Amino acid sequence: MPFGKKSPLRRKAAVSALTVVSSLVLVLGGCSSGRVAPAGARSDAQGEAGPVDCRKLTCIALTFDAGPGKDTPELLDILKEENVPATFFLLGRKHIDRYPDVVRRIAAEGHEVANHTWSHRILTDLEPGDIRQELSRTQEAIERLTGRTPTLMRPPQGRTDDTVSGISRELGLAQVLWSVTAKDYSTTDSALIRQRTLDGAKRDGIILLHDIYDGTVPAVPGIIDELKKRGFTFVTVPQLLAPAKAEPGTVYKP
Repeated sequence: MPFGKKSPLRRKAAVSALTVVSSLVLVLGGCSSGRVAPAGARSDAQGEAGPVDCRKLTCIALTFDAGPGKDTPELLDILKEENVPATFFLLGRKHIDRYPDVVRRIAAEGHEVANHTWSHRILTDLEPGDIRQELSRTQEAIERLTGRTPTLMRPPQGRTDDTVSGISRELGLAQVLWSVTAKDYSTTDSALIRQRTLDGAKRDGIILLHDIYDGTVPAVPGIIDELKKRGFTFVTVPQLLAPAKAEPGTVYKP
């Protein structure tokens, strides 16, 4: 047989091995479901987008995970002064239950209130019943405080799979990932957080920050000021997708 050529049997074995490897990559990557970009969601939707139309504007969504915390009121003051809406993916244990008045304020001031599980357990490591409890307990707590049931959730570490997607669909939750993170969990340097965020900012981007770390809230005014200078319009995640509606179970990622 000429050098470099494989028999049909060897070719079949190679294809099978590649299939197994590809499947492992999908599983280890956290999600075997398809992902939808905001522009893709909008392109299939009809109708009016509302007061902000990201089909025409250069939009970006500012999102905060794992709060509320002690610095969240200061962050809300900044957002109010700058007239910037944000999306807050809230944790239940030691956050929603510790700062109920802050949760109410987030909702009252027009920000999107979303679900980041009850105790930040990695959902892909859990049994279906535990996944459902992590999400539903947070849903109930937010609804009790704000009168609104969240329609968005962010899985801890962005880890999701078909089981998580299926349970999210049952609970009416779309999944929202991100396009840029400042890794503010690893530094208290506000200037570095600001620079990392600005370096990754792009149209239809979703910025991931945490309002529970000491360096983050001080970085926010500089992030907002620079992105406004660059012509960005700040929106919530639902506004970024409009006129499309977030579909439960679907994973949205720029």
